[in-house]
Amino acid sequence: MLPAAIAERLKFRRGSLAERHSAVTVLFADIVGFTPMAERVSPSELFVLLDEIFTSFDALVIDRDVEKIKTIGDNYMVAAGVPDGRVDHASVVADLALAMQAAIGDIAARRGLELSIRIGFHSGPAVAGVIGQNKFAYDLWGDTVNTASRMESAGAAGRIQITNETRLLLDDRFVVEPRGEIAVKGKGTRATFWLVGAAAT
Repeated sequence: MLPAAIAERLKFRRGSLAERHSAVTVLFADIVGFTPMAERVSPSELFVLLDEIFTSFDALVIDRDVEKIKTIGDNYMVAAGVPDGRVDHASVVADLALAMQAAIGDIAARRGLELSIRIGFHSGPAVAGVIGQNKFAYDLWGDTVNTASRMESAGAAGRIQITNETRLLLDDRFVVEPRGEIAVKGKGTRATFWLVGAAAT
Protein backbone atom coordinates (compact mmCIF):
# COMPACT_ATOMS: atom_id res chain seq x y z
CA MET A 1 0.00 0.00 0.00
CA LEU A 2 2.97 2.32 0.66
CA PRO A 3 6.60 2.37 -0.50
CA ALA A 4 8.63 0.27 1.94
CA ALA A 5 10.85 3.18 2.96
CA ILE A 6 7.84 5.38 3.71
CA ALA A 7 6.09 2.63 5.66
CA GLU A 8 9.17 2.22 7.84
CA ARG A 9 9.30 5.93 8.63
CA LEU A 10 5.62 6.01 9.55
CA LYS A 11 6.19 3.27 12.13
CA PHE A 12 8.20 5.68 14.22
CA ARG A 13 6.37 8.97 13.74
CA ARG A 14 2.87 10.32 13.65
CA GLY A 15 1.40 12.93 11.35
CA SER A 16 2.11 13.89 7.78
CA LEU A 17 5.32 13.16 5.94
CA ALA A 18 6.44 15.18 2.93
CA GLU A 19 9.70 15.30 1.00
CA ARG A 20 10.79 17.49 -1.88
CA HIS A 21 12.35 15.71 -4.84
CA SER A 22 14.22 17.78 -7.40
CA ALA A 23 14.03 15.34 -10.31
CA VAL A 24 11.13 12.95 -10.91
CA THR A 25 9.09 11.81 -13.88
CA VAL A 26 5.33 11.44 -13.51
CA LEU A 27 3.18 9.43 -15.93
CA PHE A 28 -0.57 9.37 -16.42
CA ALA A 29 -2.31 6.81 -18.62
CA ASP A 30 -5.97 6.70 -19.59
CA ILE A 31 -7.74 3.83 -21.33
CA VAL A 32 -9.42 5.21 -24.45
CA GLY A 33 -12.81 3.70 -25.17
CA PHE A 34 -13.39 2.55 -21.62
CA THR A 35 -16.19 5.00 -20.75
CA PRO A 36 -18.47 4.09 -23.70
CA MET A 37 -17.71 0.44 -23.04
CA ALA A 38 -19.00 0.89 -19.49
CA GLU A 39 -22.39 1.71 -20.97
CA ARG A 40 -22.53 -1.56 -22.91
CA VAL A 41 -21.26 -4.22 -20.51
CA SER A 42 -22.11 -5.27 -16.97
CA PRO A 43 -20.19 -3.84 -13.99
CA SER A 44 -18.72 -7.27 -13.27
CA GLU A 45 -17.39 -7.64 -16.84
CA LEU A 46 -15.96 -4.14 -16.65
CA PHE A 47 -14.26 -4.95 -13.35
CA VAL A 48 -12.67 -8.11 -14.75
CA LEU A 49 -11.30 -6.22 -17.77
CA LEU A 50 -9.95 -3.33 -15.73
CA ASP A 51 -8.36 -5.75 -13.28
CA GLU A 52 -6.64 -7.57 -16.14
CA ILE A 53 -5.31 -4.32 -17.58
CA PHE A 54 -4.09 -2.87 -14.30
CA THR A 55 -2.58 -6.18 -13.18
CA SER A 56 -0.53 -6.24 -16.37
CA PHE A 57 0.55 -2.65 -15.75
CA ASP A 58 1.45 -3.46 -12.14
CA ALA A 59 3.80 -6.23 -13.31
CA LEU A 60 5.54 -3.79 -15.69
CA VAL A 61 5.91 -1.25 -12.88
CA ILE A 62 7.41 -3.82 -10.51
CA ASP A 63 9.85 -5.05 -13.16
CA ARG A 64 11.18 -1.51 -13.57
CA ASP A 65 11.23 -0.65 -9.85
CA VAL A 66 9.14 2.49 -10.24
CA GLU A 67 6.29 3.61 -8.00
CA LYS A 68 2.63 3.11 -8.79
CA ILE A 69 0.93 6.07 -7.13
CA LYS A 70 -2.77 5.39 -7.66
CA THR A 71 -5.61 4.56 -10.00
CA ILE A 72 -8.62 6.82 -10.48
CA GLY A 73 -11.31 5.08 -12.48
CA ASP A 74 -9.52 3.97 -15.64
CA ASN A 75 -6.61 6.39 -15.11
CA TYR A 76 -3.25 5.01 -13.92
CA MET A 77 -0.52 7.15 -12.30
CA VAL A 78 3.15 6.24 -11.91
CA ALA A 79 6.26 8.10 -10.76
CA ALA A 80 9.99 7.39 -10.99
CA GLY A 81 12.53 9.07 -8.73
CA VAL A 82 10.43 8.68 -5.57
CA PRO A 83 10.77 7.87 -2.75
CA ASP A 84 14.42 7.28 -3.72
CA GLY A 85 16.08 9.34 -6.42
CA ARG A 86 17.39 7.81 -9.63
CA VAL A 87 19.21 9.42 -12.52
CA ASP A 88 17.33 7.43 -15.17
CA HIS A 89 13.84 8.48 -14.02
CA ALA A 90 12.82 9.78 -17.46
CA SER A 91 14.24 6.85 -19.42
CA VAL A 92 12.69 4.19 -17.21
CA VAL A 93 9.28 5.84 -17.53
CA ALA A 94 9.70 6.05 -21.31
CA ASP A 95 10.43 2.32 -21.38
CA LEU A 96 7.42 1.69 -19.13
CA ALA A 97 5.12 3.78 -21.35
CA LEU A 98 6.05 1.78 -24.44
CA ALA A 99 5.52 -1.48 -22.56
CA MET A 100 2.10 -0.32 -21.32
CA GLN A 101 1.14 0.59 -24.86
CA ALA A 102 2.11 -2.90 -26.05
CA ALA A 103 0.28 -4.56 -23.16
CA ILE A 104 -3.03 -2.82 -23.88
CA GLY A 105 -2.68 -3.79 -27.53
CA ASP A 106 -2.20 -7.45 -26.59
CA ILE A 107 -5.23 -7.43 -24.28
CA ALA A 108 -7.41 -5.71 -26.89
CA ALA A 109 -6.39 -8.22 -29.57
CA ARG A 110 -6.90 -11.21 -27.30
CA ARG A 111 -10.35 -10.05 -26.25
CA GLY A 112 -11.42 -8.70 -29.64
CA LEU A 113 -11.99 -5.20 -28.22
CA GLU A 114 -11.34 -1.70 -29.55
CA LEU A 115 -9.10 -0.42 -26.80
CA SER A 116 -6.10 1.87 -26.83
CA ILE A 117 -4.28 3.97 -24.30
CA ARG A 118 -3.40 7.65 -24.09
CA ILE A 119 -0.21 8.34 -22.14
CA GLY A 120 1.52 11.54 -21.09
CA PHE A 121 4.47 12.25 -18.86
CA HIS A 122 6.64 15.12 -17.67
CA SER A 123 9.79 15.55 -15.60
CA GLY A 124 10.63 18.07 -12.88
CA PRO A 125 10.49 18.68 -9.12
CA ALA A 126 7.66 17.48 -6.92
CA VAL A 127 6.68 16.99 -3.30
CA ALA A 128 5.87 13.42 -2.33
CA GLY A 129 4.57 11.98 0.89
CA VAL A 130 1.64 11.07 3.07
CA ILE A 131 -0.93 13.46 4.50
CA GLY A 132 -3.91 12.91 6.79
CA GLN A 133 -4.62 10.35 9.48
CA ASN A 134 -7.33 8.17 7.97
CA LYS A 135 -6.95 5.96 4.85
CA PHE A 136 -3.77 7.83 3.99
CA ALA A 137 -1.86 7.07 0.82
CA TYR A 138 1.45 8.02 -0.75
CA ASP A 139 0.95 10.78 -3.31
CA LEU A 140 2.69 13.55 -5.27
CA TRP A 141 1.94 17.24 -5.57
CA GLY A 142 3.21 20.16 -7.61
CA ASP A 143 3.32 21.65 -11.08
CA THR A 144 5.16 18.63 -12.47
CA VAL A 145 2.19 16.45 -11.59
CA ASN A 146 -0.26 18.92 -13.15
CA THR A 147 1.77 19.17 -16.34
CA ALA A 148 2.07 15.38 -16.64
CA SER A 149 -1.70 15.12 -16.31
CA ARG A 150 -2.14 17.72 -19.07
CA MET A 151 0.22 15.77 -21.32
CA GLU A 152 -2.12 12.80 -21.03
CA SER A 153 -5.41 14.68 -21.39
CA ALA A 154 -4.15 16.77 -24.34
CA GLY A 155 -2.66 13.72 -26.05
CA ALA A 156 -4.14 11.32 -28.57
CA ALA A 157 -5.36 7.74 -28.52
CA GLY A 158 -2.54 5.30 -29.04
CA ARG A 159 0.12 8.00 -28.59
CA ILE A 160 2.60 8.93 -25.86
CA GLN A 161 3.05 12.68 -25.37
CA ILE A 162 5.97 14.22 -23.51
CA THR A 163 7.28 17.68 -22.73
CA ASN A 164 10.54 19.18 -23.95
CA GLU A 165 11.90 18.94 -20.39
CA THR A 166 11.48 15.18 -20.53
CA ARG A 167 12.73 14.89 -24.11
CA LEU A 168 16.05 16.45 -23.10
CA LEU A 169 16.52 13.76 -20.45
CA LEU A 170 16.01 10.80 -22.79
CA ASP A 171 18.97 9.04 -24.34
CA ASP A 172 19.34 7.76 -27.89
CA ARG A 173 17.54 4.49 -27.09
CA PHE A 174 14.27 6.28 -27.80
CA VAL A 175 12.74 7.75 -30.95
CA VAL A 176 10.98 11.07 -30.40
CA GLU A 177 9.13 13.21 -32.93
CA PRO A 178 8.00 16.84 -32.52
CA ARG A 179 4.25 17.35 -32.32
CA GLY A 180 4.54 21.12 -32.48
CA GLU A 181 3.04 23.73 -30.21
CA ILE A 182 -0.30 23.01 -28.58
CA ALA A 183 -2.55 24.88 -26.19
CA VAL A 184 -2.33 23.22 -22.79
CA LYS A 185 -5.08 24.01 -20.30
CA GLY A 186 -3.73 26.26 -17.56
CA LYS A 187 -0.24 26.22 -19.10
CA GLY A 188 -0.56 28.34 -22.24
CA THR A 189 1.10 27.23 -25.45
CA ARG A 190 4.04 24.86 -25.33
CA ALA A 191 6.00 22.56 -27.61
CA THR A 192 5.39 18.87 -27.04
CA PHE A 193 6.71 15.65 -28.54
CA TRP A 194 5.56 12.12 -29.33
CA LEU A 195 7.52 9.22 -27.94
CA VAL A 196 7.38 6.90 -30.94
CA GLY A 197 9.30 3.85 -29.81
CA ALA A 198 12.65 2.31 -29.11
CA ALA A 199 15.51 3.01 -31.50
CA ALA A 200 16.65 0.17 -33.74
CA THR A 201 19.78 -1.54 -32.49
